Amino acid sequence: MPKIYKYLLFCLIVSSIFGTTTYYFLSNRHKAIVKTHVYHTLGFIDNNWNITENNHQFKLVTPTLLIDGIYKSMEGPKVSRVIQLNNSDDVYVITGFKIEAVDATTLKSVSKEFICHMNIDLNDKSYYTAFNLHNRIGKQFPRLTSLSSGFEEFSFPKGYGFIIKGNEPLFVMSEALNQNISPITKKIKHCITIDYEKYNGLQKPLQNKITYIRLPFDKYDPYKSPTDVGNNQCVPVETKNHTETDNNGNMLSGHWVIPNGKKTYRSFINSQLQIKDSLCLHTAAIHVHPFATQISLYDKTENKTIFTSKIENYKDKIGLVKVAPFSSKEGVWLYVNHEYELILDVNNTSKIDQDMMGSMFLFFYDKELDEKLKQSNN
Repeated sequence: MPKIYKYLLFCLIVSSIFGTTTYYFLSNRHKAIVKTHVYHTLGFIDNNWNITENNHQFKLVTPTLLIDGIYKSMEGPKVSRVIQLNNSDDVYVITGFKIEAVDATTLKSVSKEFICHMNIDLNDKSYYTAFNLHNRIGKQFPRLTSLSSGFEEFSFPKGYGFIIKGNEPLFVMSEALNQNISPITKKIKHCITIDYEKYNGLQKPLQNKITYIRLPFDKYDPYKSPTDVGNNQCVPVETKNHTETDNNGNMLSGHWVIPNGKKTYRSFINSQLQIKDSLCLHTAAIHVHPFATQISLYDKTENKTIFTSKIENYKDKIGLVKVAPFSSKEGVWLYVNHEYELILDVNNTSKIDQDMMGSMFLFFYDKELDEKLKQSNN
């Protein structure tokens, strides 16, 4: 055998050993990313997005997601892409969102247990520039909303919605989940629907504010359990993602571990709300993980609950049956001189530690944008 072929064979063997070894030590989440990319690239499973649209709905069906084992929250195979409602510069109003898990071949509905979460993100520079709202650029993470198992759809109150231009880019990511079934080899897709209508000058625009529970942890020994079980500290799931540092140098995590039993977590959210004046709340989209039992928006100043989302878990397996949204056409007022909290109650009925998140996508009447839209129509 010529030396060049021996050299190539040697390199191939070494690369295969290195790649196999590296893959073996990856986390379950990163293994899913690698497998999905390889399967789609080599054509082992369908890698096509199916997009349809009409005057009132934008629908997209994801490429195939192969579920071949247990995937806890934020570990499963996922896909993403950029979309636009259409190619026009016209102004539209998004009125609702929905996700459904379907069989990859028949496209018939399957269990919601195979939905981890579907996120829709804005390009905040492009979006706010289009409406001359430059002061909002970079002020918060530009996520429009998130849907998940137990909270697969919601709509805004009639006459309200999220304003967007038809050609505005939206980044969509959808991830699969499987908390209970093993062994398994199942091919699914996610069917995502965005309801919208043409803006006619009568609809009232909403702006979104992302709020989520952030808990302190020991930055020097992050995975050590707090010695005081009654405190509000946590053990983070990991220290690279969903972590941040507050103004006092404390490390905070938005994705943490819950032990067996009942516990309540609290987190101030004024820095996330960024209220400059009073705001009227009309809708809240909720994102939590299994074993959450309720999450509340709480006015600490007045010592009263603004609303509570009740959460129903399966009794015989891990997963969320129903997460109650908040929706009000009349609205509820939040004030600049009040302190607000998210309060999350959990009950880990399993025998092992579980992961948890608690967040609300709050939608307020957007007076500033409403005035700009009316001026542009005059």
